[in-house]
Amino acid sequence: MRLTAEIWVSAYLTRLRLVEIPAFVVCRGDGTAGAVLVKLNTLDGKACCYQRSFDLMTGDRCWVVLIEGPEEIVDQSVAKQCGFDPDLWVIEVEDKRGRHLLDEDGLA
Repeated sequence: MRLTAEIWVSAYLTRLRLVEIPAFVVCRGDGTAGAVLVKLNTLDGKACCYQRSFDLMTGDRCWVVLIEGPEEIVDQSVAKQCGFDPDLWVIEVEDKRGRHLLDEDGLA
């Protein structure tokens, strides 16, 4: 059984909050099956956007970089993705040290 997107987002935001990393929902997608993008804003004019993907060799889920660079360019790409997929969730994480916790157990 898979977690719904809404439950995953809620759990992710809680994990971030527990280690005092600010994050918020920029775009709320479908509560059950929406895909999730995580935008990491390092507060220096740069950003990186992650999307969940499948490793075709192992079948594992992993987070991969969709786009990175100047925040304005990343924001444009995220907006374009939202235009393609109205069910998409977008979470923005703000951390100068570049922490996003996506590499921790249970978040794949």
